[in-house]
Amino acid sequence: MGNEPVASVRALGERAASHRWKVLGVGFAANASFSAAFSGIPTTAVFLRSGYHLNNHGLGLVLGMLGLGIAVSELPWGLLTDRWGDRRVLLLGLGSTAAALGALALFVAPAGTHVPGASMLALGLLLVGLLGGSVNGSSGRAVMAWFREGERGLAMSIRQTAVPAGGGLGALILPALASRFGFASVYAVLALACAMTAAFAWRWLHEPSHVEVKGAGASHRGGVSGGAPASISPLRDVGIWRVALGGGVLCVPQIAIVTFGTVFLHDFSRAGVLAISATMAAVQTGAALARVWSGGWTDRRGNRRAYMRACSLLTAVLFASLALVTAAAGMRHAQMTAVFALMIVLGGVCASAWHGVAFTELATLAGTSRAGTALAMGNTCVFLTLFLTPLAIPLLLSVGSWPMVWVVASVCALIALPVFPRAARATRMTTAQV
Repeated sequence: MGNEPVASVRALGERAASHRWKVLGVGFAANASFSAAFSGIPTTAVFLRSGYHLNNHGLGLVLGMLGLGIAVSELPWGLLTDRWGDRRVLLLGLGSTAAALGALALFVAPAGTHVPGASMLALGLLLVGLLGGSVNGSSGRAVMAWFREGERGLAMSIRQTAVPAGGGLGALILPALASRFGFASVYAVLALACAMTAAFAWRWLHEPSHVEVKGAGASHRGGVSGGAPASISPLRDVGIWRVALGGGVLCVPQIAIVTFGTVFLHDFSRAGVLAISATMAAVQTGAALARVWSGGWTDRRGNRRAYMRACSLLTAVLFASLALVTAAAGMRHAQMTAVFALMIVLGGVCASAWHGVAFTELATLAGTSRAGTALAMGNTCVFLTLFLTPLAIPLLLSVGSWPMVWVVASVCALIALPVFPRAARATRMTTAQV
């Protein structure tokens, strides 16, 4: 009789260790479904421009509104996640995002001679961003609560892999839907994906109990109470701000590829729809694989900061090379589509590979109880970049050319190098692991 409570606790722990992978799956699905919207819609840029009768400046504004909505809402959603918990925020965010996308499909999609104004489209995408900003912080906090230090880099990188995976699916599917069936089908498919993910979250996502945390392998040092002392707000932590700001700057080349890579391939190298979709899907697929590998590799080596700094330097080199090749192409640019596509893939993958590592660093520095706020800080910087970059590129094109766009992207990647904290492990991290 005396062994029954012990056996019961052991069984619960085993179920919890298995259940954490379901939680990770929910986090992956949540990020993928929303990424298919904010990364997939820009891959329809050529059809957006023609379907809504936009010029490049209007296109940049419309695409930027998604990023603005996410950037403005990330921090409030993160603070709410730390107060309300992962489950309620994720369910509310996914459900309302699905409703907003459904409204776009019904009321803001071109049909026949009816072409909605650019302002209606911009406001609709802004609303999608405002509501979808709930996804990252809530799903990330859930993953941090169920995995221990030494596993979190891999788990968070798998979760972050959902961003390029969702974007890659969007790049393969959405341009074809937009060209054949119109934008109502684009928004409807995205709404369905968010609604299905909300159902998964309702079924499997819940806060772990004390026994479940132990069963999942999270000890006090790396579990719910791990990381920074709860009395210290991430908003006052210089180290967290350096990771967040460095990530925001390093996102400029990535966002340049995601938002205007299709326009570059279409307008400059005369690539067709199939080649453009394949290139952008390769960017997202490569980024997904790179994120999984980088999460496991940095877990084993404990070198997250050095890895982030190396990514910034390599990205700067790759985009500088793209600028040189673009400038040297001259009138032969239409014959170099394969070269441009390869360089877009290499630059895009490198500019995206570091995300899971950076967000693991943010959440570890803050501690799981404050992870929602820290992750929201990182995403605020990232999505401010998603707002500003599409606005800046048409201006650069109007005063310069595509080589200037890639040079600016290279410079931004280089700026991130001194902003990221140096490779020495923070005292707070070391103390939390003793």
